[in-house]
Amino acid sequence: MASFQERLTEMRRDFHRHPELGFQEDRTKAKVAEQLRALGLEVHEGAGVIGLLSAGTGNRAIGLRADMDALPITETSVHDYVSEAPGKMHACGHDGHMTMLLGAAERLVQEKGFDGTVVFIFQPNEEHGLGAQAMIAEGLLEQFPIEEVYAIHNLPGAPAGQVSTRPGQICNSESLFEITVKGQGGHASMPQAGVDAITVGAEMVLALQTIVARKLAPGAGAVVSVTEFVTDGQRNVLPGLAVLKGDVRARVPEDREAIERFMRQIAAGVAATHGVEAEVSFNTEFVETINAAEPAEAACRAGEAAGCEVIRNRPPMSFSEDFAHFTAAVPGCFLLLGNGEEGPYGKPLHSADYDFNDALLPIGAEFWVQLVRDRLPAEKAWPR
Repeated sequence: MASFQERLTEMRRDFHRHPELGFQEDRTKAKVAEQLRALGLEVHEGAGVIGLLSAGTGNRAIGLRADMDALPITETSVHDYVSEAPGKMHACGHDGHMTMLLGAAERLVQEKGFDGTVVFIFQPNEEHGLGAQAMIAEGLLEQFPIEEVYAIHNLPGAPAGQVSTRPGQICNSESLFEITVKGQGGHASMPQAGVDAITVGAEMVLALQTIVARKLAPGAGAVVSVTEFVTDGQRNVLPGLAVLKGDVRARVPEDREAIERFMRQIAAGVAATHGVEAEVSFNTEFVETINAAEPAEAACRAGEAAGCEVIRNRPPMSFSEDFAHFTAAVPGCFLLLGNGEEGPYGKPLHSADYDFNDALLPIGAEFWVQLVRDRLPAEKAWPR
């Protein structure tokens, strides 16, 4: 009979072979629901999948979240479980996150040792910041009230199995901006007859970099990146239209709001200097992820009980997390689990040659089991 590690590895690699993009996780959802039902859990399907497991007579409940979606990336790995879906890949480790949580469900069904209800949350479309909101809009928190919520994300480059988190802000917000410059196109040989939108846009690109460098406090951790510069120009045609698109990350709402204000000032000022129009849109896709103090400490205690190295006050991460919408509604903790430092396990998230470290599967499952037993204790009062 296959060992726990072998069964989890087979499951994770099956998810890896069949990646699905956000809100298209049909096969993935069906496999998750099938596994939960086979364990005897009560299962609810909607935007995502929810599994309920109760033990004892306690009325407390906690939520454990795993994300399910993959990315539009063509995998370049050479192992024998590469993606079979062209142009799609589990390049962020969501295949491993799901498997660790399913492994924990299996352990808890077999061993119990807790008093209350565990709400297993399998969330779609984390990558675009839409899945958590979709599940909340369906009534997740009303139908299945939870007192705390937790999520694990693997971290390439950190020692395998190392747990790290922090109270307070743990992940940045992400806002997408678009600046449209409306100049006057013309002949490339006679620039004085119009207003070249490329020149105006290029001036804006440089000016936007002063927001972080000169308008925010040193060490604020904010990032302003222009990622696209699109015009309607041609070989001998000066463009009359330019569109700048980009990405903003911030650690606190005050900096995020200040960046938007400065961005609008810069766009308006540069446009006025050249006598053209500029329109700015600024949309926050992910809010800042904030860990509550007690859940963060509880996660660290569970990590120690599971035999992991624990870092209690790691620096905030610059990436953004859809889990933020859960912690904005319920006290919770987002934590990182080291994926390894070498080979594909140390490659950056979202890279075409990244891979989740299967050695983490039983470690992550054990962490979840310890956390459930700590937060839903069978023989002692709820720790505060």
